Amino acid sequence: MNKLQERILEEGKVLGGGILKVDSFVNHQVDPMLMDECGRDFAKRFANVGATKILTAEISGIAPAITTGIHMGLPVVYARKTKPITMPDQVYLTLAPSHTKGRMVELIVSPEYLANNEKVLIIDDFLASGQTILGLVRLAEAAGSHIVGIGALIEKIFEGGRDALTPLGVPIESIACIKSLDDGKIEFVD
Repeated sequence: MNKLQERILEEGKVLGGGILKVDSFVNHQVDPMLMDECGRDFAKRFANVGATKILTAEISGIAPAITTGIHMGLPVVYARKTKPITMPDQVYLTLAPSHTKGRMVELIVSPEYLANNEKVLIIDDFLASGQTILGLVRLAEAAGSHIVGIGALIEKIFEGGRDALTPLGVPIESIACIKSLDDGKIEFVD
């Protein structure tokens, strides 16, 4: 069992409805040493995909994306959920449903930081239904870039996200794969 799985078992809380709370080390408070180890793991897994940039969604994807970027020597771009006044008028924008927010959220990237012909590696905190990651794919494609891989800290197999992303034909890697959260119990894929 890897360290991420151990932390999920120790501190993760099943809230029902397929929601796993990992706020104490990923989503609200971040364990930088654990994220560094996860970033190193992603860097090894995606060493040969030829990525030129890493893309994630704010806010929870930033920590694993940054540490992956450090170990791969790549810049990290994160899709914003609100457009700041410093962003140009013309942006790449898409909508994606948020399971934890219970509504659609905007994902916005400035064309200054996601250019034509980038080879984009997507790194995020969760792979559940795949809808947020598909939103990131749409942003990259709108910029004329190509997806070369997808990584998630935690994959909830039972939500079908991998099946939604498989047609992209790129490597999909998850550090901790959960097969069930039934009855409040966290069960990992063997």
